Amino acid sequence: MVHGGAGALDNVKDDKTATRYLESIRLTLEHGREIMDLGGSALQAVETCASLLEDDPIFNAGCGSVLNEYGKVEMDAAIMDGRNLAAGAVAAIENITNPIQLARMVMTESEHVMLISDGAMRFADHCNMERVPENYFYTPERIELLKQARLKHKIMLDHDDADENSEDQKYGTIGAIAMDSNGNLAAATSTGGIVNKRMGRVGDSPIIGAGVYADNETCAVSATGYGEDFMRTVIAKTIADFIYMKGMNATEATEAGMEYLSRRVKGRGGVIVIDRNGHCSAGFTTKKMIHGYIEHGGEAICGF
Repeated sequence: MVHGGAGALDNVKDDKTATRYLESIRLTLEHGREIMDLGGSALQAVETCASLLEDDPIFNAGCGSVLNEYGKVEMDAAIMDGRNLAAGAVAAIENITNPIQLARMVMTESEHVMLISDGAMRFADHCNMERVPENYFYTPERIELLKQARLKHKIMLDHDDADENSEDQKYGTIGAIAMDSNGNLAAATSTGGIVNKRMGRVGDSPIIGAGVYADNETCAVSATGYGEDFMRTVIAKTIADFIYMKGMNATEATEAGMEYLSRRVKGRGGVIVIDRNGHCSAGFTTKKMIHGYIEHGGEAICGF
């Protein structure tokens, strides 16, 4: 399963734009399928799928990341292996094309779970990860969004110029989750954050248990939404706990998680979930969520 943002998504009412989103999601799903058909692991699949979405400028991650209050890109990402609960995360990083790949390096090449800002960048240099110039991230759409946000003296949540408390927003995180033929689960989430956000702001995407979670005993989860809501409810781990403690399946746990998110903090956004039996589910409290899935080797299903 993969996702590419939640919200009212009024901008995708145009058929051409909608097709662009859905085709990117479909191609990413098919690439993930190919990896696992060739014997790749769930962890390999989610890292690769997340990287593909980071490389697509229509999504708010990687090269499509939005700009902060100083016109800079600060990106967050995390990845988790359900076999042993190994995880890696990075926050407030710059000049890296694929933050999810750096998060994977934190997981496999360090003793830590999360590295941030300058420390994460030094670690990237230690791992010989290539840096790209700032203009790699400066798309005309992102520059215009920052101009709008500055004029209105507020933050904005990707693609829309609506009031920040309305549902006419697009919450732009990307994510991928998978189960492989060995029954192993994995999850990955990556984002550029919020337009005109304060420097140093970190959302839920790199927080284990909030924006991402994977445990072979329960499920894999990737979230997209207003990060502060998802951190306060630890929504990914909450969904996993519904499965572990109440015996719910993916659909039941997703519904219970979205009800809790909405009731407790009026949270806005959504999740994708694969449970330990390989069942897929998606839920959101916004009007729509860009997502797609392949369940038990079937056809790729994509929609809003």
